[in-house]
Amino acid sequence: MPEVSTAAASMTKPSAARHPLAWVPTLYLAQGLPFYAVALIAGLMFKSMGVPNEQIARWTGLLGFAWVFKALWSPFLEVARSKKRAVVSFQLLGGAGLASVALALQLPGWFALCIALLAVVSLASATHDIAADGLYIASLSAKQQAAYAGWQGAFFNAAKFLSLGGLVILAGYLEGRIGTAPAWTVVFGLLGAVLAGLALYHALALPGTLTVRSAQTDSLRSIAATLLDVIRAFFAKKGIWLGIVFIILFRASEGQIQTIGPLFLRDARAVGGLGLSTAEVGAVYGTAGTVAFLVGSIAGGYFTSWLGLKRAMPWLILAMNLPNLVFWYLSAAQPESLPLIATALGVEMFGYGFGFVGIILFIMQVIASGPYQTAHYALGSGFMQLGFVLFKMVSGDIQQALGYRHFFLWVLACAVPVLVLTRFVRLSPENNE
Repeated sequence: MPEVSTAAASMTKPSAARHPLAWVPTLYLAQGLPFYAVALIAGLMFKSMGVPNEQIARWTGLLGFAWVFKALWSPFLEVARSKKRAVVSFQLLGGAGLASVALALQLPGWFALCIALLAVVSLASATHDIAADGLYIASLSAKQQAAYAGWQGAFFNAAKFLSLGGLVILAGYLEGRIGTAPAWTVVFGLLGAVLAGLALYHALALPGTLTVRSAQTDSLRSIAATLLDVIRAFFAKKGIWLGIVFIILFRASEGQIQTIGPLFLRDARAVGGLGLSTAEVGAVYGTAGTVAFLVGSIAGGYFTSWLGLKRAMPWLILAMNLPNLVFWYLSAAQPESLPLIATALGVEMFGYGFGFVGIILFIMQVIASGPYQTAHYALGSGFMQLGFVLFKMVSGDIQQALGYRHFFLWVLACAVPVLVLTRFVRLSPENNE
């Protein structure tokens, strides 16, 4: 499959085929681990150490801009000799950054050091994503991309629940025994070790797709020209501006619920939260939440492969957003039963997993169709992250202004515009129309 147009003078050369299930799940687990370490796990750590909600949302939101702007350096990876080598290298760098966060927690000025190191992790992870997505696109046919999108989405987000589950349970257990900072030192040390271990596995398991290049593709001038051509071609696509609005709004509810939801579970009942401990938050996300999300993601991928993206999209949006009603219910009823809370979050997680497939395939098959697939996927996923970051950054201030109960109603209302846009946005590649 060509990865870039003849203007860039490069093409991919696949190696002997490996079954996608040997590497797709672990590749996207490795993509998700540093992302959720920055976006969610760091937030829970800061919460345990007394940082206010609005500062948590603002700083972790700012760190997310690495994923927004990653497309600006994607042409450099278009001409990389081996995407496999790039994937492994940036996984190792991300693992080293997470381990460094663990050490920084023991030093004076820990907050500023953690933010700086998490910025390094963010940049390494965002760059890794370009290479990983390019490897996925280059190695699989369009039908395979749809069929395995559920596995892709499932294991990207499984990183969230493995972290929020096992590692947060561990953090809660250790907080009461060795103290807050040492507990989170262990957690981030383990995150770094797991990512490094995945890098070693991928050095053996990933397909070794090579990029065959002409001499012109090696110069900085050629790379700059490629970047301009990538951007020009991207914004020349039919209906691209409406597509960008659709991408940004698709994540409006998710960006807010995924930021404030865990903090709501931790906050005291006197201020509208559920008053759960760190370990209890890990338990509810790591049990019913994990299983429900994985089942929902895989089912969503096969559902979309069967029905087609255009007919499936409204159902995917509804599946992703209607279960957010459970957060409103939890804020209104404030149940004390942990099994009931876990069941409610399981419903929400199933819908979230089922619907998340929609935005992945929209970017992959509609926005990134045509030449420059890897770079255009990076641009599209950058706008996807922009939607997540923008709404994440303001979510803390909105929650403080509205309170938890009205905040969750606001989140539900944020899903209406993107549902309306399904009537107008292009949901198939240009050459299919």
